[in-house]
Amino acid sequence: MIYNPTKIHFGEQAARQAADDLASLGSRAFIVTGRQSAVQSGALDSVLEVLREKGISWQIHARIGENPSLEMVLEGAQALNASECDFVIGIGGGSPIDAAKAIALASANDLAEDELYRTDLFKRSLPLAAVPTTSGTGTEVTQYSVLTDRSRKRKAGFGSSLAFPALAICDPRHTLSMGARETLNTGIDALSHLLEGIYSQKREALLYPLIYSGIKAIIRNLEKALAQPGDLAARSEMMRAALYGGLAISSTSTTLQHSLGYPLTSHFGVPHGLSNGIAMRQVMELYSRALRPELDELFHALGMGRQDFYAWLDGLGMKAELDITEEFIAMAVPEVMGSRNMANNPFAVSAEEVAGLYRSLA
Repeated sequence: MIYNPTKIHFGEQAARQAADDLASLGSRAFIVTGRQSAVQSGALDSVLEVLREKGISWQIHARIGENPSLEMVLEGAQALNASECDFVIGIGGGSPIDAAKAIALASANDLAEDELYRTDLFKRSLPLAAVPTTSGTGTEVTQYSVLTDRSRKRKAGFGSSLAFPALAICDPRHTLSMGARETLNTGIDALSHLLEGIYSQKREALLYPLIYSGIKAIIRNLEKALAQPGDLAARSEMMRAALYGGLAISSTSTTLQHSLGYPLTSHFGVPHGLSNGIAMRQVMELYSRALRPELDELFHALGMGRQDFYAWLDGLGMKAELDITEEFIAMAVPEVMGSRNMANNPFAVSAEEVAGLYRSLA
């Protein structure tokens, strides 16, 4: 099944194109951002210019850090409750937009910290506009929010149809300020989503043209964006690929690829996209025993062989400092096995196989 209710504006001046749709969401905006990216990217100025012209007031909540915690969400919900705002705008990478989704839901449903994953308690939400400043998560068009429970050193997400943004405003110019590391990590995150659209047992062949196009765009443009950060054409293609990845997983969800990465992020501080990429080859090899026709079709569409793809991955130089001990594996494997993403694998993956994948990273 394919379902996505988000209205998308894509391209240069996307905020201006979306002005009437943005104004239809409410009369006072609660703007959720990180501490710097919304300003540095120019996205905040683009949005505020439209709000001024439309006579919409706002309040800015610039307190979202990387891997947003449950505490950040509750703090944001309390500020939203006190603000008299009637809609939310999330500006930034995956962290501020995921946090904005959770803040809107926590505020509308009066949720406590231990209820933020209780989707059965989600009865309503405030309208939300998402303005990405990275090309990775695709969260601007998904129903997912990934949060960190610091007390348990656990990173996990929830999915709810109420979390879909009403509006996505995607202007590639807002990604020009990304540094090389962020460009690489977010690009690999988008690639993970596109591949998982094929891996998932909920895969939908109607999405394959988008998936193939997105993967091809990343292979052709990621290195260009790394070498020439101001190449707007390459940045546009990367943002399009990330959008396609979000559209894919909004229907298929993610798989073991993401479940493996969460402990690497929560325990070693590995950026989310990089945590997906580190084991990308190993996961593809594991899945290939069940998905050989699908992978053959993918690489035929890409015009390359699987070994060529692996060589391209190796050339990106993805590296992270990992201390993969047996103690870490004993802790991480149950977390992975309990992840909701594991229900989407193309076959049942065992705890022993998960442990083996981690050992391959040592």
